[in-house]
Amino acid sequence: MTGRPSFVVEDQSETIAFLDAELKPERRIDTHGAVVFLCRERAYKLKRAVKFPYMDFSTEGRRAAMCAAEIEVNRRSAPEIYLGIAPVMRRDGGLALGGVGEASEHAIDWLVVMRRFDEEGLLDRMAARGALTPELMAALGTRVARFHDSLPAIPSGFCSPDDYRHSVAADVRQMREAGERLDPPTSEALAEAMPRSLEPYLDLVARRVAAGAIRRCHGDLHLRNIVTLNGQPVPFDAIEFSDKIANIDVLYDLAFALMDLARQGLGALANRLLNEWLWRVGELEGASHEEALALMPMFLARRAAIRAYVDSAVTAVSGADNAPARAYQKAALAFLQPAPPRLVAIGGLSGSGKTTLALKLAPEIGRTPGAVVVRTDVERKRQAGVALEERMPAGSYSPEASARVYAACLARAERVLRAGHSVVLDAVFARPGERAAAEALARKVGVPFQGIWLDVPKDVAQQRVTDRKGDASDATASVVERQFGYDLGEIDWERH
Repeated sequence: MTGRPSFVVEDQSETIAFLDAELKPERRIDTHGAVVFLCRERAYKLKRAVKFPYMDFSTEGRRAAMCAAEIEVNRRSAPEIYLGIAPVMRRDGGLALGGVGEASEHAIDWLVVMRRFDEEGLLDRMAARGALTPELMAALGTRVARFHDSLPAIPSGFCSPDDYRHSVAADVRQMREAGERLDPPTSEALAEAMPRSLEPYLDLVARRVAAGAIRRCHGDLHLRNIVTLNGQPVPFDAIEFSDKIANIDVLYDLAFALMDLARQGLGALANRLLNEWLWRVGELEGASHEEALALMPMFLARRAAIRAYVDSAVTAVSGADNAPARAYQKAALAFLQPAPPRLVAIGGLSGSGKTTLALKLAPEIGRTPGAVVVRTDVERKRQAGVALEERMPAGSYSPEASARVYAACLARAERVLRAGHSVVLDAVFARPGERAAAEALARKVGVPFQGIWLDVPKDVAQQRVTDRKGDASDATASVVERQFGYDLGEIDWERH
């Protein structure tokens, strides 16, 4: 086939024409790495015969192995979608399609067979029509955190400081090789800025490996690869073809979805996703997730840069507009711009609206995707090993227990601030000493401080806590009654 891109190493036009005629798809999706045939109840994915530095489908044997690997890795997160693989065979002078699970010595290609879903449930489409919600992001954060926690750590071989350097250099090379399909001046700006964003944190990178942050992750967790099924977000189409791309830091895995949301102006949803994940993911000793937020600008920039050069490769095949790919480049550069951290503390009795205000303010504070919300209600349950939606046992709210929780929250906030990320503290702060400790933390770290106190009528607060469902707070109407008898001392925070 003349005129085909250099990364296409084999002519599959006969196979594609056969599948079009055999499957009679309602629609066909062509990407740089696959052709997907969408039929009424099933979807069939043919891997293109391509060879990139990051993806090799150049032989029938390689494509067969990668189809099997795709089923294996995706059944971890989306077993309801992935059915198996089927061969395309030479038979009686023509081509034939085998059944799912059928072996064949005469296969010339293989298909991943999936149960078809409603594409309107894809998160990128939902984003386009304004249908994504904070509740859906909370569910996604919960699901991804649970997925990450289920994966074994990879103690060596991936994500060392040198691996990061080489990966960033490869990203730069791919952008440059895209030439005019991307914006060359932006490619050069990123060639300088991306390595510079990594170098101060090479020790942290090494400690993340030792701490167990490297897992066999999804690897491609952008909005087009997440679908809602029965109202729940389900990640699919995980990376199967490259250990280097899939064996990554769990925070880098999450960063793809964060980048995609932020790039589309959905910063509040990105912030909710990050916070829900941080509230639920397992702790790591030696290189915490909060400390790893220092890597977030580089993570986001890399995710956007990868999307840029991958989409530019798609346009080389399809002839589509390059503007979206160039927009990803611009976003990558923007993610690397500095934004000094701040500490905001929100206090008030239970039911005063602290968490609601914290989640409203957080997306607008500091660098993308906004401030980390540190909640005493969450910290208390994490310390006890209790699910956020479960009630704490009796005796969990003693003065001594509360002091430990406040100290842990301040320590967590300090880690976030020292990573260059902003924090919103969400706690009752009923005691003057607790409020003073929050102010002292800001002075210690050298960041601006804002204290906000929320006043609310008792009956309103009691009704709010009574109406809560699925929240980390255990407050009840009787708790509110007791709190209204507290001696709060002098409150010199902003009162609302």
